[in-house]
Amino acid sequence: MRIAIGSDHRGVSVRHSIIELLKRLGHEVHDVGAFDCGSVDYPDIAAMVSQSVAAGDVDRGVLICGSGIGMAIVANKVPGVRAATCHDDLTAEMSRRHNNVNVLCLSADMLGERLIDRMVEIWLTTEFEGGRHARRIEKISEFEKRIHDEQEHKTHCDAPSAE
Repeated sequence: MRIAIGSDHRGVSVRHSIIELLKRLGHEVHDVGAFDCGSVDYPDIAAMVSQSVAAGDVDRGVLICGSGIGMAIVANKVPGVRAATCHDDLTAEMSRRHNNVNVLCLSADMLGERLIDRMVEIWLTTEFEGGRHARRIEKISEFEKRIHDEQEHKTHCDAPSAE
């Protein structure tokens, strides 16, 4: 799999550890930083990873910040991205099994390295169940499209005329 990964300054060491794990598991990794421990704005990193996932440049994304929450908020603004902050094996598994999550968001401050490694492996190997869950994911996609279309229409209708 091709996996984009990014973190803010709080998640740099966790990101490095996950990159090593992903490479050992045979995945191709696209690292978007942060590349040092200097303060960075997590929305910038989350946007880069999420847009790569949405564009199909990568198969999935992993984001790390202090809590994982901010990254998930930003990632879920990108149409086609389904991001979840996971805290244990079960949330990692169910995010894939029922929600077909394509961006995993993790806390650098609240999870240990062994737990993170286990969660990442579970998340990567768990298949989406489909069935009734596919119907629900399709409703999310339809909602995203409807919101996008409404915004496009509003922007187009609010544009000044060329008269």
